[in-house]
Amino acid sequence: MIEEFKKMIQESNSIVFFGGAGVSTDSGIPDFRSKEGLSYQNNTLPIETLLSHHFFMNFPKDFYHYYKENLLHLDALPNSTHHYLCQLEKEGKLSAIVTQNIDGLHQLAGSTKVLELHGNARKYYCMKCHKEYSVEAILQTDIPTCQCGGIIRPEVVLYQESLNENIINEAISAIKNCDMLIIAGTSLHVYPAAGFIQYYQGNKLVVMNKSPLKVEANLVFQESMSDIFEQLLNNQSIQ
Repeated sequence: MIEEFKKMIQESNSIVFFGGAGVSTDSGIPDFRSKEGLSYQNNTLPIETLLSHHFFMNFPKDFYHYYKENLLHLDALPNSTHHYLCQLEKEGKLSAIVTQNIDGLHQLAGSTKVLELHGNARKYYCMKCHKEYSVEAILQTDIPTCQCGGIIRPEVVLYQESLNENIINEAISAIKNCDMLIIAGTSLHVYPAAGFIQYYQGNKLVVMNKSPLKVEANLVFQESMSDIFEQLLNNQSIQ
């Protein structure tokens, strides 16, 4: 099946990779919905509350305590999936990465065509003056505050907040116009992102996920994603 996957890539000129939390689990970052994920932790409040807009605005100290303990993985490094996608971009075959992840590992690997649906946990800004900050700004204090007095918040989409409309439109356009779509490491349970794949009009659809998805695909992989891309990396250029 790897050879068939490789052939599909060779025959494609505009590939979109639509990825979820499963892309980064091999980098040591837990997902949300597996038995080892954040949703199954024994928290006093549901994760949907702890990472909500309301909770951040009303209890910023408690929000940041949970956020820094569970969503910051600054020591995590890109795995073979991230590196292979960067290679595809350099070869001119990858038109976009649409990701639900906030870890920034695609960019660390060297990819530039990254559409982050839920933002980036390495970026921050002041809610009052909109000055931009790096992640270091939030590490030394309970409630990070700008010089102007405004609270610094992560550039991530919290529960109760809407996705960026421009990024949504870019993602839909990329999927609509690509000739190969790879759906990887996502349960397709989170909307509106999960609905984006209905816009795909091509005939080369690949699914890579440990649990089955209700999607009619040309190829379905349930084994380790990073192992698959490691094999492709070892073959170097796909052309």
